[in-house]
Amino acid sequence: MKTWHGPIVARFIRSRKIGGDDEGDEEGNSAVVPFVANETGMEDFEHEEEEHVYDALTSLLLNVTIIGCLIFAYYVKKFRIYYLPESAGSLIVGIILGGIARISTDKLVLFEFSPEVFFFVLLPPIIFEAGYSLNWNQFFENIGAITLYAMVGTIISTFVVGGLSFYAARMGLIRDVDNENPMEALLFGALISAVDPVATLSIMGNAELRCDPLLYSLVFGESVLNDAIAISLFKVFAKYYDPTGPDWSESEIPNALLSFLTVSFLSVLLGVMLGLVASFLFKHTGLSDYPKLETSLLFSFCYLCYAFGESIGLSGIMAIFFHGVTLSHYNSYNLSSTAHVASEHIFSTLSTIAETVVFLYMGMGVFTGRFKNYDVVFSVLALGFCCLGRLLNIFPLSWIANCCRTGRNRISMQMQVVLWFAGLRGAIAFALAMNMPGKNKDVYATATLSICIFTTVVCGGLTDRMLTEFGMKGSMPRDDDDGDDDGTTMHRLVFQPTDNNNNNNSSNGNGRRFPLARNAGKRAYRGMKKLWTQFDDDVLKVYFGGDVPNGSGGRSTNGGGGGGYELATRDYGNNNSSDDEDHVVYENGDDSSEDGRFLN
Repeated sequence: MKTWHGPIVARFIRSRKIGGDDEGDEEGNSAVVPFVANETGMEDFEHEEEEHVYDALTSLLLNVTIIGCLIFAYYVKKFRIYYLPESAGSLIVGIILGGIARISTDKLVLFEFSPEVFFFVLLPPIIFEAGYSLNWNQFFENIGAITLYAMVGTIISTFVVGGLSFYAARMGLIRDVDNENPMEALLFGALISAVDPVATLSIMGNAELRCDPLLYSLVFGESVLNDAIAISLFKVFAKYYDPTGPDWSESEIPNALLSFLTVSFLSVLLGVMLGLVASFLFKHTGLSDYPKLETSLLFSFCYLCYAFGESIGLSGIMAIFFHGVTLSHYNSYNLSSTAHVASEHIFSTLSTIAETVVFLYMGMGVFTGRFKNYDVVFSVLALGFCCLGRLLNIFPLSWIANCCRTGRNRISMQMQVVLWFAGLRGAIAFALAMNMPGKNKDVYATATLSICIFTTVVCGGLTDRMLTEFGMKGSMPRDDDDGDDDGTTMHRLVFQPTDNNNNNNSSNGNGRRFPLARNAGKRAYRGMKKLWTQFDDDVLKVYFGGDVPNGSGGRSTNGGGGGGYELATRDYGNNNSSDDEDHVVYENGDDSSEDGRFLN
């Protein structure tokens, strides 16, 4: 948007020098150029002014639309309209607005979905907030099943969708897909495997639904890691794809997978290292005396980590997620109380606005995307391939995960069906499709957009019904039940079952299989956890901040002059509170309650 007309005005003034006459004066001053001779400059000025007014009106319309979407989200929460999630509502509004814009004007720049704006402006706060609001210990307690779904499941889905698309093109079922080089189809398989269950999570996290905590934790954990893995896999495959020719060998696939694992590991390492650098800076300086600087630095480190990862060829989304997790674990104790509360709400607000804008623009992309090629057959087949690919990774991987789980903590068949159904595709898949190389870009982009709309509106809207039909509701104890520490807050990634939960998961089955391997695995895990906890308490938290044992059986904060606060997780299970899922309860850090943390 151009709002500064200084160069045009200066050029106009220079063309009419003040002083002298038409022939020039005796002192050699320049002659005055007649006003009529500068009509071109004046026309440019008027054109710039018209563009400025048009951009202002467009921005006004977009802001009014965003406000309308946020108000709609309020009524969705207030009246519990589960069949139309907030993200689906923003998507539908975007489709309507995009259609009106396409009919009324040819200037669609501000209405078009920009992948670069999405990746470098809107996406970082969403992913950072997901990592920053995560509990370190609880996430890694359940990391086995989450990693199976997010990493192994994404790879399985990529090769199933990509392979079936390639062979469908070889059979002549699809016209506009490369039938000689399978790497193009694998690129599509990688991008469409980016599961983005925002709509499903917004429903499952509602306290009134009382969704099964284990189900929620698995869906949440998979969603925050799956996007990063899908992006990394897409970028690695893109390096091995040459759209100008079919030159390709099967040996490139193992190399691509090895490169993917390397990029993933280095991305996680980068995020953790930058998180430790930030924590060290906050702990060993007096920044807690200046809350505005604290919050500003946190915000800057968020974008720094993402930009750093992308600039050196790593996964910025994976780096920024673990950057947020690291800051939550260490740096939360170094913040002043003012900066802590401010940063929590700022990042949560940025994430909410960014998600609304993303779905709004994705909806507008239906009419403003300027797509020249659309294959209905491929879109329908790709949707079927996605369903089959998710089926082939959810059920086998759940069986593997159940081999290492106790009876009541097993992933039931009903839960596996809901996990399969909850695999929504969202803005990340569409943004990757917009960056798809090759001449068939429009075909992949339109197919991806169709799948995103279908899964967000239809699958997201039917989630409540699915939870009811498969018995995934009503299993969470109420707050007034006996026992305060039942481990069932909705934002936790570890589910500690109680006697009235998952009674249908009997101990007969995988819970009694492989007892030696399971017991050996438990002993090894406990030993590694004990070593890590000791190293974390004795070394890392001393230098970077955190809560450490105080010698009397409790834990005390080890912050750097701050208030000893940690980011609160959202308690979705508090049915006695208001319907606002962002409601949190704060408690100052002492040795008597909640290990010096905020209540969660």
